[in-house]
Amino acid sequence: MKEVAIVGGGILGLAIGYELSKSSSKYKISIFEKESALGRHQSGNNSGVLHCGLYYKPGSLKAQLALEGIKQMISFCQVNNIDHEVCGKIVVASDEREIKLLDDLAMRGNLNGLSGLKFLTNQELKIREPNVKAIKALLVPEEGIVSYKQVMEAMANYIKSDNGEIFINNKVLGLSKFSENSTLLKTEKFEKTYDLIINCTGLFSDRTFTSLTKQKSPIKILPFRGEYMHIADEYKQIVNHLIYPVPDPQYPFLGVHFTRMVNGGREVGPNAVLALKREGYRNTDFSLIDAIDALTYNGFLRFLSNNFKFAIGEFASSLSTKAFVNKAKKLIPEVEDYMFTKGGTAGVRAQAISPQGEILMDFNIIKENNQIHVLNAPSPGATASLSIAKYIIQNYI
Repeated sequence: MKEVAIVGGGILGLAIGYELSKSSSKYKISIFEKESALGRHQSGNNSGVLHCGLYYKPGSLKAQLALEGIKQMISFCQVNNIDHEVCGKIVVASDEREIKLLDDLAMRGNLNGLSGLKFLTNQELKIREPNVKAIKALLVPEEGIVSYKQVMEAMANYIKSDNGEIFINNKVLGLSKFSENSTLLKTEKFEKTYDLIINCTGLFSDRTFTSLTKQKSPIKILPFRGEYMHIADEYKQIVNHLIYPVPDPQYPFLGVHFTRMVNGGREVGPNAVLALKREGYRNTDFSLIDAIDALTYNGFLRFLSNNFKFAIGEFASSLSTKAFVNKAKKLIPEVEDYMFTKGGTAGVRAQAISPQGEILMDFNIIKENNQIHVLNAPSPGATASLSIAKYIIQNYI
């Protein structure tokens, strides 16, 4: 039996463990998570949206796996009685420039194999989202919402029922020794030899790569915090489904949008602000090591120089509720500060940026001897986690 260590107990690490357990009895899965519970970071702090592949460059790995991924995720939810709903979303163009971008998005979606894309008439939009202001609106019927926490719980239960082990509060520190075929893995609590190690550490994927290979990571991860505000219960009816702006193609961020959640709540967000701590969920969170690492990285400095106006606008929306709400007003002009409750959620996105200052959009997976490293798995990483897992098993194991 092959001993497999998966470093990182987020949704992707769990999906790989689940798919390996399901595919063959020859694998013994061990998942290592440094936190006291699974999915404490990106996997458990996102908006819970099921993305189907509208935005991604045709032919990219992300585009290939997104559509497969949402179908597999919905099937997984149906089999395991997980809260989810395929409610569809609308993408809104607010000016002439965005109309062209929205047309391009629809073309991308068609090339990527999406079904049922439709430009809504004013009457159709009013029936679906009567409070939305749009010059043009695209319906994406295959998208939806889900409880990723329930998904992760179901995956973990399957792994444990298949004789796998999940170690929480047990950070992987590195290697004691290694060869091409086996590795003595060192954790905070013990050392053990494994035949295969898979790095799924998200915000720390580059540092984990270095600690396990003793090589410099080919990419740099920068943390971008996304903050949300909750819509008070008495104003929930202002949003029926999912409402998104047309995203700027220069950035991987989809812009401030409205989301209906599986628990019945509504939220708006997120912005995208450089976090000065890799797991910094508040604007007061600070790590000297993380801050120096980001602020002295040439790739970030070039990104900031090329996108200064964007960065300032996102930073302002973090400090000012009014600036945040103004972004939401682009979609629904009637929203006001008093409609939102204080203390909304926040997530931190692991974003790879090249030394040239380019944001790396596609998934990035590499193999070093008996190690597999998922270096970049941004959105739709959660939706596509099962298809990513199958892709890794088929191509790297």
